Amino acid sequence: MSGKASLPVDEKMATVKIKIDKDAHITVKKERCQDCPTRPCLVICTAENYQWDEKKGELVFNYEGCLECGACRIICPRDAIEWSYPKGGYGVKYRFG
Repeated sequence: MSGKASLPVDEKMATVKIKIDKDAHITVKKERCQDCPTRPCLVICTAENYQWDEKKGELVFNYEGCLECGACRIICPRDAIEWSYPKGGYGVKYRFG
């Protein structure tokens, strides 16, 4: 161990700056999500950008808070997520606080 105290997640996230592009770098083919039995995107996204709307019975997605880890694309069993890095100058900028 290094002897340094670990920061809580909310304090770590305060060191993240996101410049949002009007053009989404992630698109979701929501029709493929309808009968997905496990919906792993709901739990893998640390930014909680994926939510299931019980009333509408559909996936609700928000690309603007994406931390660009790409886990959603990898874990999707239906190949419903098209993911790429944002255009230059946009997206996440990690910095020390």
